[in-house]
Amino acid sequence: MLSLKLTTGAVWHGVLGAPGAPTLEGVTEPPTRLRLPAHAAPAPPPGTQSVDSALAALGTGRFQVRLLLICGLTFAAAAMEVLVMGFALRGITADLGLPGSPVPLLMATFLGMLLGAPFWGLLADRLGRRPVFLTTTVLGVVFGLLGALSPSVEVLFVARVLTGFAVGGTMPVDYSLLSEFLPPARRGRFLVLLESFWAVGTLALAALAYGLSALLPPEAGWRWLLALAALPGVVGLLVRAGVPDSPYWLQVRGRLDEARAALTVVARVNRRALPTAPLSPAPPGAAAARHRDLLGPGWRDRTFLLAGAWFGMSLGYYGIFSWLPAYLRTHGVDLGETYRTAMILAIAQIPGYLLASLLIEWVGRRVTLMGFMLASAAGAYLFLLAGESAVGVLLTSALLSASLLGGWGALYAYTPELFPTPLRAGGMGMVSAFGRLASVLSPLAAAALLGGHLGQALTVFAAAFIISAGCIWGIGIETRGCPLPDGERH
Repeated sequence: MLSLKLTTGAVWHGVLGAPGAPTLEGVTEPPTRLRLPAHAAPAPPPGTQSVDSALAALGTGRFQVRLLLICGLTFAAAAMEVLVMGFALRGITADLGLPGSPVPLLMATFLGMLLGAPFWGLLADRLGRRPVFLTTTVLGVVFGLLGALSPSVEVLFVARVLTGFAVGGTMPVDYSLLSEFLPPARRGRFLVLLESFWAVGTLALAALAYGLSALLPPEAGWRWLLALAALPGVVGLLVRAGVPDSPYWLQVRGRLDEARAALTVVARVNRRALPTAPLSPAPPGAAAARHRDLLGPGWRDRTFLLAGAWFGMSLGYYGIFSWLPAYLRTHGVDLGETYRTAMILAIAQIPGYLLASLLIEWVGRRVTLMGFMLASAAGAYLFLLAGESAVGVLLTSALLSASLLGGWGALYAYTPELFPTPLRAGGMGMVSAFGRLASVLSPLAAAALLGGHLGQALTVFAAAFIISAGCIWGIGIETRGCPLPDGERH
């Protein structure tokens, strides 16, 4: 997801310590220039208030709900852009011809996201969440429309790489921004719900593709499909324009008046009074944090463990859902119409998201995330029990879809809470890039499946989920109810 998510039909074809200072819940980590605060955040200087305490006083209300819907709209639009090529492939082949394998064209968007996620994340930490928040939306629309007008497969490939490059900024920036307007008590739940908009985008795209297939021949319909998939970004841009920048980021940059102004907007929309105390300054040296610190001795274990979790989840997810239906069709199992199957599996994601949004606040991030990952590993073998029954395969696919997408929701919620404000978007972009890399490499991992060795392939994918769970266990930090780390130096 994103993380990248689910599609069907033609999409099936393409588409990681030494003892040191104590931190959350008694877990130890190496001495570090930047570390997560303890469970009880350091008290602000007398007569001031922290951003956390201000957000807690303002509560979770209309502002956060509106921001969730705004970020969700563009997240759904990103889903449409990521998945659209699978639905359009038949028309592209009929219109432009497609010499050789379709895999490079289907992987173009993922390749762009691999490059875009770390780039836009680093830029959002330097320039602010809001400008990148807006820029990626504009570029996504422009490049998406360029793809719809492409005169050749070569131009279309470049347009899709550029579209993926823009869309790649949506995930790290949206999650960083939303997390930085939420009090700890509701942060996890809202972040999981943001991920659920991927299912909305999947459903919208499947319905749009179905409607166009009934109105236009494939060689004309694919251009309209790409154009219409880009247009929700225009609406997203209009509603994003009124969102202030993150008060956390503004505080770290020493722009306390602007941070207070952003909190004033929250207070007005939530109809709550903002406490009169001035905001406390950021910890000394926080603004001087550099992204190379993520690979330094204090942070690299956490960065690599998160990267391993993202990589394993993506490898297993795409290895199963991008290639298993192709295997089944070659063995005489018909899953039925592409659009119908896409809608069924997208709807199946919703219970996974809802369960994750509850468990992540009830039992914590790590337990929830590891539980969904291990359940996904077990679920991978349900395909063996389904045999060649189309109904059995569809049912087991739906159960695995719910489990995997619940895991994705928890992973998206947990990741931004582990990085400090000056490095949050960049850190999330960096580790999510490993997920994009796995999505590009998934065809290689699925080769055994397409070669007919179903049990061996499913074992590889189940192992990927188990390794991801091990990475989350290795991090050893529970963030439920904790303030966001601010980048305090020690």
